[in-house]
Amino acid sequence: MREEQTAIRKEKKRSAIIKEALRLFATKGFYSTTIPDIARSIGMSVGNLYNYFGSKELLAQEIIRHISAYLGARIREINESDLSVQEKIRQIVGIYFRTAKMEPEMIDFFLRVYLSNREVFHEGCEGMICVNEFVTEIMIFFDDGVAKGELKNQDFFSAFGLFMGYLGGMVFLNGERILPKALDDYVEEISENIYNALKAS
Repeated sequence: MREEQTAIRKEKKRSAIIKEALRLFATKGFYSTTIPDIARSIGMSVGNLYNYFGSKELLAQEIIRHISAYLGARIREINESDLSVQEKIRQIVGIYFRTAKMEPEMIDFFLRVYLSNREVFHEGCEGMICVNEFVTEIMIFFDDGVAKGELKNQDFFSAFGLFMGYLGGMVFLNGERILPKALDDYVEEISENIYNALKAS
């Protein structure tokens, strides 16, 4: 019982570190944020924080795994539903845009840290290892759509790049306050564009 309670406390503390690190990375920037900054912000000693994460790079890798698991779990629910492929696209776009609105630090980290600072993720996070859960669910979505004859059979990375290009581009424009409307207002239009680009002839 005591070991279980200790494990729960450690997991809560680990989650608190990740959440605060995400916030600081978003506000101060990844390279301007230090481990002492994160420790001080959550009232933890630097030494204790290092017991959870041995370096800022390892913390960054764990954060991207956390984001991948978060998005992957939500897309898995969509994949397991009986919705049409077109509706699944709308649901996935909606989840991504809502996450950008409700948990902006997550998407900001993915776009501005993970994709832009690959040297941080070179060891232990090569390729798509650290975003495996998210990418796997997108792959399952594509495979299912092709099997049902609703999506054209094409190279996965071509389809994935198109899908993520739309999502990442719109979130970036929203973050730069360029869009004339709220991000949610673009869900239908972006979903339709993605579907039209991917659907079988």
